[in-house]
Amino acid sequence: MIRQLLGLALVSIGLAEIALAHNPICDCFDNGDNTITCEGGYSDGGTAVGVPMRVLDDAGKVLIEGVMSDRSDFTFTKPDVGFRVEFEGGDGHVVQIDGRDIEE
Repeated sequence: MIRQLLGLALVSIGLAEIALAHNPICDCFDNGDNTITCEGGYSDGGTAVGVPMRVLDDAGKVLIEGVMSDRSDFTFTKPDVGFRVEFEGGDGHVVQIDGRDIEE
């Protein structure tokens, strides 16, 4: 009986941690004026203020670096080469968005 209660308690703790987990979310769109804006946050409703952002070329060279603003957004000039955007969501979570997937 004690083992069953202990097992149930451990399962409950594990489920509680899963419920409290938050995943990074980032989406980017083309503003139509040669700039791209990315908006970010977390699945639990948290903001992304100060979260590091990078724009890299197809070879992985960093073209632009910055952080999410106090509005949880990041705007940059659209590169003339193929690129991807990286949102550093913390705890090893990086959201990558291919520039070809960014639309107006």
